[in-house]
Amino acid sequence: MNDAAHDLHAPHFIGIGGAGMSGLAKILAVRGASVSGSDSKESETVLALRALGATVHVGHAAEHVPDGTSSVVVSSAIRADNPELAAAHERGIPVVHRSDALAALMGGRRALAVAGTHGKTTTTSMLAVALGELGLDPSYAIGGDLDTPGSNAHHGAGEIFVAEADESDRSFHKYAPEVAIVLNVELDHHANYASIEEIYESFETFVGRITPGGTLVVSADHDGARELTARVAGRAGLTVVTVGAAEDADVRVRSVVARSMTSEVTVELDGAELSFTVSVPGRHYAHNAVAALAAGVALGVPAADLAKALGAYTGVRRRLQLKGEAGGVQVIDSYAHHPTEMTADLEAIREGLEGEGRVLVVFQPHLFSRTQQLAEEMGRALALADASVVLDIYPAREDPIPGVTSELIIDAAHRAGADVTAEHSFAAAPAVLAGLARPGDLLLTMGAGDVTNLGPAILDEIRGSVQHLSNVASNV
Repeated sequence: MNDAAHDLHAPHFIGIGGAGMSGLAKILAVRGASVSGSDSKESETVLALRALGATVHVGHAAEHVPDGTSSVVVSSAIRADNPELAAAHERGIPVVHRSDALAALMGGRRALAVAGTHGKTTTTSMLAVALGELGLDPSYAIGGDLDTPGSNAHHGAGEIFVAEADESDRSFHKYAPEVAIVLNVELDHHANYASIEEIYESFETFVGRITPGGTLVVSADHDGARELTARVAGRAGLTVVTVGAAEDADVRVRSVVARSMTSEVTVELDGAELSFTVSVPGRHYAHNAVAALAAGVALGVPAADLAKALGAYTGVRRRLQLKGEAGGVQVIDSYAHHPTEMTADLEAIREGLEGEGRVLVVFQPHLFSRTQQLAEEMGRALALADASVVLDIYPAREDPIPGVTSELIIDAAHRAGADVTAEHSFAAAPAVLAGLARPGDLLLTMGAGDVTNLGPAILDEIRGSVQHLSNVASNV
């Protein structure tokens, strides 16, 4: 349980309900640690942690840090003036970053780390599900729930540990994987990276952490990933496996055939063709599955077995997750918040569209800094929808930036020819969206903030409208 540098036998997590933090807390609780923590609000995740024996407080206060705490675990989102963090400093309790805690948990396992500007959660989830399907019982830590709250992490009996490796704050430099995946390299996280060159340098450092004799699985299609491959080529003790549709890919994607909400994928691997089904729509997700396949093979898992097992993956919460259907309208939740992700999800949904249906979007921009840098690209992405409603910016950890509002995205969308309107009232959005939708449409709630909560409310509004029309018709 104890790490030489980080004593995790009685950790206290500040922000324990977060996607990354809750997973580590779960694994430690299952391993027998005395886990405590705090979060800003009650949630299903908090309830799931309490069910495992963790003590979780709502709200942040110095007295929430119990006597006997061995370390206080924080993420980069925790501000310096947090009272529990201040209490840790005053009491001399070691403060451990989330990434250091994860690195400690991965110690002694065959680590597989998934990195990239987009697609990390999906690819990590695919590997966790597929390896579990094969009876390998991997441990894993993912930035999103597979299905139920608390399913973002698992302490397995097997020797493999699959982890999502976050580049946003350079914390992925802490890991030493046997196999690493880099899905793409693109400028994002503008508060921490000033240029694409800094991004490249950060990913080069991550690749340098792969253990001697290890493998890098990297996209052959993405320009940034190809640049990274060129920079690390020839490193001693590193095997590089490129994947994608490019002719020079080591694992080449021969075809991706969309079949409603699934895809049939054919790849060429070691001179032979292999076909398998991915139970999520779109080329983007199919390529994630191929990266997962290549990484598993690098760990010694037979390709044919792993390909079949990948079909057991049916998605992760908030990654094109079907929330329900009402009045012939399907409501789907999308975590996409970067233009590349937005484009990929909208293209995937359009591939699965049938008949005369339309693609509608309610988009909530995430972070003022991201909006400031990428508003034009976000607007162009929204032009792929038939109609969009844009909400106010979800600030998360950031303070407002003067002049940066959702209007920047709306203006860009109009320039791209999009049908887009603003909605400043979050509470009014469900009725607005229900009024736009008609039978056969696919409606996406899109963004990394609380826009995900709108799905059920939109469905209720549509059901109410259908019932109202039915009552009117019966009275005529």
